[in-house]
Amino acid sequence: MIKFSEIEYRRPDFEALKSLITETTQKVREAKSFNEVRDAYYAVQETEDAADSMYTVAHIRNTINTADEFYDGEMKWLREESAKTIPQYNAWQKALAESPFRKEAEAEFGAQLFRIIDADLMTSDERIVPETIREGELRQAYQKTTAAATTEFRGEQCNFYGLLKHMQSTDRAERKEAFEAWAKLYEQISGELESQFAEAVKVRNTKAEKMGFASYTDMAYIARNRFDYTKEDAARFREQVRTIITPAVAEIYEAQRKHLGIDKLRYYDEGLRFPDGNAVPIGTAAELVEKARQMYRAMSPETGEFFDFMKEYELYDLETKPGKHMGGYMTRMPLFKAPFIFSNFNGTEADVDVLTHEAGHAFQGYLAMRSIPISALSGSTSEINETHSMSMEHFAYPWMESFFGENAEKYITAHLLGAFCTIPYLVSVDEFQHEVYANPDMTPADWRKAWKTIEKKYMPWRDYDGNEFLESGGFWMQKLHIFLYPFYYIEYAIAQICAFQYYGRMKTDRKAAWEDYLRLCRAGGTKGYFELLEIGNLLNPFREGTVEKSTAHVIEEIRERYM
Repeated sequence: MIKFSEIEYRRPDFEALKSLITETTQKVREAKSFNEVRDAYYAVQETEDAADSMYTVAHIRNTINTADEFYDGEMKWLREESAKTIPQYNAWQKALAESPFRKEAEAEFGAQLFRIIDADLMTSDERIVPETIREGELRQAYQKTTAAATTEFRGEQCNFYGLLKHMQSTDRAERKEAFEAWAKLYEQISGELESQFAEAVKVRNTKAEKMGFASYTDMAYIARNRFDYTKEDAARFREQVRTIITPAVAEIYEAQRKHLGIDKLRYYDEGLRFPDGNAVPIGTAAELVEKARQMYRAMSPETGEFFDFMKEYELYDLETKPGKHMGGYMTRMPLFKAPFIFSNFNGTEADVDVLTHEAGHAFQGYLAMRSIPISALSGSTSEINETHSMSMEHFAYPWMESFFGENAEKYITAHLLGAFCTIPYLVSVDEFQHEVYANPDMTPADWRKAWKTIEKKYMPWRDYDGNEFLESGGFWMQKLHIFLYPFYYIEYAIAQICAFQYYGRMKTDRKAAWEDYLRLCRAGGTKGYFELLEIGNLLNPFREGTVEKSTAHVIEEIRERYM
């Protein structure tokens, strides 16, 4: 392994990959034993891992600087060439699925791999190559549009993330001014974003029609490997949130209003938990990384080894800069068995959240890539993946003094508040997406109206202080998942319920909670969602009563700490 900056990017040879897949497909069809099928599978995986890793290198470098013309062009080429491999992959997966040695393959590789293969065959086909390419182009257009949006604020050139720290100022006038600038930035690009999203909805709906689905929603559930729950289950989960969590959050915001001594809590007040200011991390980005290394060394031998690896090979890009893609993510390069963390530090407590949340993802990837021979199973579905990351945030609490000094308890209180109070928003995004794809002919005005209705249902406290753009329902477009990863968002809410279960267990038996967590991380995606919950000793969030059981101790602690 070498440092990420020293990795030489080499274009994947897609023609060679297609030839290999075609040859091994024939070998699988003609196989006289399971051993031949196994050898063919691993031959494809080895070449695939190399190609995927180069794709990931290009993607990371493109998101670090969306204005870089080379990687911008390279991503366009990669998406097009990847889409052109769909016919070969379909034939390959069909040969595996229909192999007379499927039972032996399931016994060795795991039944979950074949559930994924079956799902891929249902949602991917050469008929949708043009739409797949176009959808990728729209994703890239969105990234460039949002990355280029900047404004001058009090003598500083700020993007969306740069404005967020001003929205946590103890000066309410500054918070409001930053909020107005933030909203104006979105309003200025809203026409572009709405146009991009309208086409994305159309393209996704066309894909679903071509693949024989009644709606894109049905296709998305299969594509996201949601084998264990349905859209009706998701609706029932949202209702648990509305009845259990929404009233508690309203209570918390009323307490916050009193703490801040204001007449009414506006949107730009929500991020300020304490009148004397939120806890701010102490140190530069490099110093915070070193503190994280010391924390992970103390946490466990496994986490220490993991973070030493991340630091030694500089497998992260953390600070915000002009032209950088919004948000944060963890990705992986299977060729090097290496995760990578991407973020936008902005000088707030969120910077530490990244070093725990994205590091939770990365830690799981680091473990699984070294213990699970099937690359496709080293990671799980998002419901489990986000449990890895959100639980790590809570496991890190005992080391917060290193990051925040005397304000450590203030940070923990704010973090707990944030984790809990965000859940109604998470399910709002999910319901919005269900509404949009159930009615693909909706207009931008319809989207805003739908968002406003959903917002009132789950977040009745939300007040935009008369900002016309947001009062009319424009807030939905600030969520990048809606544009880039359709139907990916409720997973955060589901996972937080599970993370709260681990947090509750930490309070009484941290060792047992950690062992359950490690077992879940090491299992990767080798089993289905419900089976993985059992492996991790977790209650099923979809069962009636789980939300209440999982959050009761959190509500009690918040009342003790804050209300």
